[in-house]
Amino acid sequence: MDPRNPVRDSYQVYVWFRQAAEQGDPYAQFNLGLMYKKGERIARNDERAFAWLRRSALQGLAYAQNHLGTMYYNGHGVAKNDAEAAYWFRYAANQGDASAQQNLGKMYKNGRGVAQSDRLALAWFFRAAEQGVASAQSLLGEAYTHGLGAPKNAALALAWFRKAALQGDATGQRNLALAYQNGLGVVQSDTQALAWFRHGAAQGDPLAQRQLGIAYAKGQGVAPDPLRAYAWLSRAAEHNDKDAQCALGRMLAHGQGVKQDDALAAYWYGKAAEQGHAPAQYKLGQMYHRGCGVPQDAVKSYMWMSLAAEAGHDAAACNCRIIAGKMTPADIEAASRLMLEWRLAHRN
Repeated sequence: MDPRNPVRDSYQVYVWFRQAAEQGDPYAQFNLGLMYKKGERIARNDERAFAWLRRSALQGLAYAQNHLGTMYYNGHGVAKNDAEAAYWFRYAANQGDASAQQNLGKMYKNGRGVAQSDRLALAWFFRAAEQGVASAQSLLGEAYTHGLGAPKNAALALAWFRKAALQGDATGQRNLALAYQNGLGVVQSDTQALAWFRHGAAQGDPLAQRQLGIAYAKGQGVAPDPLRAYAWLSRAAEHNDKDAQCALGRMLAHGQGVKQDDALAAYWYGKAAEQGHAPAQYKLGQMYHRGCGVPQDAVKSYMWMSLAAEAGHDAAACNCRIIAGKMTPADIEAASRLMLEWRLAHRN
């Protein structure tokens, strides 16, 4: 029988860290803060985590400073404060903490807590990427792809995406696949694109899952396989990818490789439409107009068609005029109220 008692040993670890932390040891304060932050060995307590991490950070420990920055950023254990988050990320980043360098780069990229600057974002991403942080390498590749902070450079973007992808970073794998798919900085290859989409999709990246589904549907780099296409598009759709949701709706509505199911098609069109996907809004409007998969409803048909038309969908604009000609003023007013409610719910 194992004489060790996990509960007793866990508590003893807590006691050791607590005693050392109270005596001012910054590493013990950091470890104690992490225990409270993660709920390891003791009950999670964000306020106590913040207090101990702050004491460690004030003594100059970069790891603690970075964690303190994330607590300010997310509002855990303290009120959310982007300026304080950037302040602590900078302290840690200047000490060479790679995670903090990436975090500070994100602050500059998004203009949170600091003035927005693509140039400074790229500079901090570069420092973290040079230290081997895969996610920073992906961010650096994206900056070179879109010319954010530096001129566009497909070759550099590809090099950083490859570094990230080879470390198993799903975003890097997806971006490397897109580079092969579009021939950006590399000879175009559907086969290579498919291989890297598979890697990213297997890790749960919804964009890679959607692209993999499209590849199977269209036979890009692989023989067409509607069932696999449907399976991967379903995974992406479950992750709320609106393009995948619309693609699923289309497959189900037309019986493309799967059994036709108007009700399920309307469901997926609805999911995408709620996210502002204009083609899905148009398709959903059509289904309400015809009563396919949903009860026939001129008000909802006009509502979704109008929203699609506002987003620039030409066919929807044409259909709106046709549907409106068959509606009463009261119906049009009801549709307008539904549109207003949708806009208010999605104004952010």
